[in-house]
Order: sequence, then structure tokens, then C-alpha cells
Amino acid sequence: MTQLHDLTALEQAAAVRAGEVSPTELVRHALDRVAALDAGLGAFVTVTPERALAAAAAAEARVRAGGELPPLLGVPTAIKDLNNTAGVRTTFGCPVFADFVPTTDDAVVTKLAAAGTISLGKTNTPEFGFPCYTDNDLVGPARSPWDPQRLAGGSSGGAAVAVAAGMVPFAQGSDGGGSIRIPASVNGLFGIKPTRGRVSNAPFGSDVTGLGTNGPLARTVRDAAAMLDAMAGPVTGDAAWAPPLPPGETFLAAADRPVGRLRIGRALESPMPGAVLQPEVTAALDDAAALLESLGHEVADVPGGLLTPDVLAAFERVWSLSGTLLPVPPERVGELRPLTRELRGRGLALSAQAAMEALTALRLFSRRYVEATDAFDVLLSPVTTMTPRPLGWFDADGDGAADFERQKAYAAFTALYNVTGQPAVSVPLHWTGDGLPVGTMLVGRPADEVTLVALAAQLEQARPWAHRHPPGWHADA
Repeated sequence: MTQLHDLTALEQAAAVRAGEVSPTELVRHALDRVAALDAGLGAFVTVTPERALAAAAAAEARVRAGGELPPLLGVPTAIKDLNNTAGVRTTFGCPVFADFVPTTDDAVVTKLAAAGTISLGKTNTPEFGFPCYTDNDLVGPARSPWDPQRLAGGSSGGAAVAVAAGMVPFAQGSDGGGSIRIPASVNGLFGIKPTRGRVSNAPFGSDVTGLGTNGPLARTVRDAAAMLDAMAGPVTGDAAWAPPLPPGETFLAAADRPVGRLRIGRALESPMPGAVLQPEVTAALDDAAALLESLGHEVADVPGGLLTPDVLAAFERVWSLSGTLLPVPPERVGELRPLTRELRGRGLALSAQAAMEALTALRLFSRRYVEATDAFDVLLSPVTTMTPRPLGWFDADGDGAADFERQKAYAAFTALYNVTGQPAVSVPLHWTGDGLPVGTMLVGRPADEVTLVALAAQLEQARPWAHRHPPGWHADA
């Protein structure tokens, strides 16, 4: 028997418009799922049932009034706890901000609300989003619903868990070094890191490094594309923006368009020297390549030699620069996690010259890399080097520097495309013998999410995945 959480986001929105289900019914069902499942999974930092139900009542009033309705009216979602939400506490995964309540929404929050979605609250994220796994001193780790003894990835781990466990059909995440793609891979979801400037980081998001952007996590390509449509578009004053789609075109429509024959480059060179793929990850990548070839695409290896050790060194310096601006009073720095203190210390130790050299080196490298790979329509690459990691694997010894080295070995491919600004997705095509998802990354030319969406939709049709659910999916809420 179909339950409400079996419906995709687009099916839920269609049911609301048809009067088959009310926004309140959807929100209550989603809140019941959170209440039943979240204690064992750690998807949320803050749940806001009163606000969600009030928004659902307002959505019902819009349905009764008739007229044109927003495309996603009444569909439950959630906002990552790195994003400001007016009137709802925003902790950034840090106890220092346990009681912080912003007075302003981030632009992406405003856009998702305008599209009709209803947020249930704030999803779990690691302290200031630095790690590629999700754990903090407020609510603990986000755990994969496929195996709660495994980390859910990061830094959008809570968002991914909420979607994978059927609490919400899609959720907003952000990605500065793999933080959408890694949780998507770990949790068997489709996630999109949009091209630089596609989604506004207004009003507070910094474009100084150009690494981070907001994007969707969903169970289906079409749901993710619809969420990207809702998120996309510049805000006046943005330092960077992607060219808009032609009039009348949408990312959702791209999921239904023929993709043609593509030239796909298998990119196995990593900025991390000596990056080694576990056999299951290699199997997932080889399987994806074979599937692409069976669909008529040409798959060829990208020539090596594009990455040099100075690229990794520059990225590490730029990544640590974000730690220099943490608004933490000096007397409370000791409350930060070891990794945060480590990265903050590295950033503060950099001279202005070293910082500028690192930023410049990444921009110059980006130009060279995009030029060198432009003969390919899409790149194919691993998301992580390993299968999902056990709880405590990264940080059990309390050594921030060692934690960072383990993350570099694990997430050795994703950050490259934050540097270049290219759009990238994680596609859930492979499960291990013991039932753990392993995603595969597809990377597009700059500003070409359309090709990625069309290709991912073709893969989804050839090898559907939305019917695969973790344990607990059918549990009564």
C-alpha cells in the first residue's frame, strides 16, 4: 500500500494541486516520520513543527483560493543548518551558536519558500561545514539509514539522511568540497552541485574563494531538477552568476529531453597524490562506464598530467582561509572541535601574500583544466575512494591534523570541481554486496547542468534506483 512518503516531491505537489492530499496531511506525515526515525539517525538539529503546520495551513488557503499556484506548493523539505533562517535557530553545527537565531533568511531559503515548499526545520551538519562527514557536539553524528553504524557523509549529511529515510522527498544542501555529492553517494541519492553562480549565496555567503554553492538532494533526477529550478537565479549584488537558461526552458524539462551521443572522459587523476580506490569503488566506476557505453556513449580516459602537487597545496590553504573568519569569541575558541581549531590555526598563520598566491594558483589551474578537458561533454569520476566509513573513523583519536589527512584520502576527487566551478552530480548506480550505496560522479562543462540532468535521467531510466529503500522505510510513522 502506497504511503505519502513513497510519493516523489513532484507527485506530492501534483496531489496537492488535484485536491487528493492536503499540505497539512503531507507535513503531519513528514513530522511523524521525523519523530519516529530521527533519534536513531541524527538527520535534524532543530525541528519546527508549529512553523511547518502554519505554513501548511497557509498553503491550503492558497489552494482553496484558486488561481496559479507555486510549482512545489505543500511539499515538505528541510534547510541545512549552515543556512540562515529568520526566526529559527541556526547553529552552524557549533555549540558556540547553540542559541543563535538569525533575523534574515538566506536567499535560497526565500526562493524555496516562494516555490511553495515547507521546511520542517534544520538538518544536521558538522561544525561550520568543514568535514566530509557529519558529526558535532550538539546532536552527534548523522548516520546512514542503510547502516546506522556508518557515517552519512558531509557536510550535508543530515539533509541526505532526511531524504534517504523518507522524512522529506528532497532537501537543500550545500557543497564547498563535495558536501552534496558525498552524502548523496553514501545514502543512495541523486545530488547536484550546481555550477558556480547558478544559485545565489546572498546575502552573507562569500564568493571570495568561489568554492561553495547550494544545491538539491533527492531520490529522483526529476525531483532534484525541480528543486534546482526553484533555487536557481541571481540576486542583485551577486559577485558571480551563471547564464540563465533560454526563455521557457527548465532543468526539469531537461530530464525529459534526448541526450544524444556524448563523449565522456573517465577522470581518474586526483589532486591527492597516491589516491587509491577500494575494489567496490572501482567496480562501481567500471559498471557506470559500461552502462554509459551500452547506452551509446563514447567513454575514453582523460589524459593524465593535468594535476600537480601545488594544486592540492593551494586548495588546502584556500580551504583553511574560511576558518579565519569564524565569528567565535577568542575566549571560546577552545570549545571548537579539533579539526576546526586546526584549520582555523592554519588559516590565521598564512600571510596575505601566501593567501593571494593560493587563490591565484587555483584560478589559473581552473582555466587550464577546463581548457584541457573541453573535448569531453561530460567527465566520469569517483565520488569517494572508499565505501561509507564507520562512526568515528575520521576523528576518534582527537587529532585535527590526522582527521584532515583521512578526509583528503577519502574525498580525493570532489573538491577539484569546486575549484573549477563546474557542475557535478552523484548518481546512485551501485550497491555493495552488503547493501551500501556507492555513487558515481558526472561532471559537466561550466554552466551545463542541462546535459548532466538529461544524462542522469537516461541512466535512471536504464537502471532505476528510486525503488531501493533502506531498512525502516516501511516503518509506521
